[in-house]
Amino acid sequence: MSKTIAVIMADGVADWEIGPILPSARQWFGDTIVVASLDGNTVTSIGGLRIQPDHAFADLPPVDADLWLLPGSDRWQEAENVSLSDALRARNVAGRPIAAICGATLALAHAGLLDVRTHTSNSLEFLTTHAGGYAGSLYKDAHAISDDGTVTAPAPVR
Repeated sequence: MSKTIAVIMADGVADWEIGPILPSARQWFGDTIVVASLDGNTVTSIGGLRIQPDHAFADLPPVDADLWLLPGSDRWQEAENVSLSDALRARNVAGRPIAAICGATLALAHAGLLDVRTHTSNSLEFLTTHAGGYAGSLYKDAHAISDDGTVTAPAPVR
């Protein structure tokens, strides 16, 4: 049964973090991929690919897609996007899965979603440095963690 994966990208997206996932989802499982950026504008990946999103994330109803996937980017280290935090919380309350890789785990920390579930990221210091108010009591060093519909992973080893 095919699913819809909404990929929420920030400019400077780490293209290698979505490179293996999206083609596999489409080719092997017939999933639909919907691409959104934080503002609806074109993003340029770290590798220089220009990606024209289908939507701004704000145009995506938080509960419609089967999965929201947030790949890493250094831009996640900027100030909290309050609208995104609200959407992530709404998605979580509805029991809809969210996955965040690398720097995108900061979006989950800003939304408070990491305060109540086991998770990982680039490091505990990375989260405490860039996400004010993040407690870190449930942080674990791991390749990936799934807890209560939320999947977190650090930057892949390069």
